[in-house]
Amino acid sequence: MTQAPITSLDLTIRVADIFRGAGVDDVQADALARVIVAAERDACKSHGLYRIAGCLRTIRAGKVAPQAVPVLADDGSGILRIDAKGGFSCAGFELGAPVLAERARALGVATLVINDCTHFSALWPEVEALASMGLAALAMCPSYATVAPTGGTQALLGTNPIAFGWPRPDQYPYVFDFATSVAARGEVELHGRAGTPLPEGWAIDAEGQPTTDPDRALEGAMLPFGGHKGSAISTMIELLAGAMIGDLTSPEARDSLGGMWLLPRHGELILAFSPERFAAGRPGDPFSRAEGLFEAILGQGARLPSQRRFAARAVSEAEGIRLSDTEWEELERLQALGLDAV
Repeated sequence: MTQAPITSLDLTIRVADIFRGAGVDDVQADALARVIVAAERDACKSHGLYRIAGCLRTIRAGKVAPQAVPVLADDGSGILRIDAKGGFSCAGFELGAPVLAERARALGVATLVINDCTHFSALWPEVEALASMGLAALAMCPSYATVAPTGGTQALLGTNPIAFGWPRPDQYPYVFDFATSVAARGEVELHGRAGTPLPEGWAIDAEGQPTTDPDRALEGAMLPFGGHKGSAISTMIELLAGAMIGDLTSPEARDSLGGMWLLPRHGELILAFSPERFAAGRPGDPFSRAEGLFEAILGQGARLPSQRRFAARAVSEAEGIRLSDTEWEELERLQALGLDAV
């Protein structure tokens, strides 16, 4: 029997209860639930409720610290640092974001480094949160090595997502968030669960040969988007959000984890910019000029990134989040069994 839609708040409470039942402290449980439900609300299934089981598996394997309390180090400079203490990254970001926003307004630009964290979520929640505070933002992180560099035959780079947000008065911000691989690893996993082939050009098998089989792709490697361009951007992220911040690169994260069946542990880099500070003394308002650009894009019949996600959000906020019977059953199973479910 199909269940009625559920509100974001009620679903967040249920998801947080699952994590509390698995021994996760309140700060982390609530932060985890917020990012997971935000993805489900926005019809981003690959980062929604589907991710709960992976979080629980990683907790059960002892590869993430469920009782960790993140700590902020602030020396008054433009570099803020969160020590996640082996916990999930989203709790660390929630701690650091208000301070990051304040520092960016004061200096024009500021950065937040999150070290020693387990990461699984999309990056748009970070840049959207900062855009809601009137700031432009960039976020990036490595993952574990699942992507072959262009011309290579073995996994060396991570899916290495990058996200950008620009504030827009009285409406959703301009946001993009994408993996530097052709697709996120979660999309390959969803194809495998659905028994559907991958599009051509997504992956190679363990022998370095092109494949459309999701299982063979997971045994081999995904490919960067845009050939050498995506490969170079992915390498940049390894350098900036790995080597530069003193945290693990994707090969190191994979080796540290001992495989790719659990969530990766590495770092994250977030940059926040004050458009007003950068534009100070120059003609024109940066926000109105940006709106002119967006209007020109839309005027050609193109769409802005995240428009589909925002449209899904509007429906969910008006009507509630609709889950399939299978999703309800899985949610109830996880709530009843906790770590025993995985």
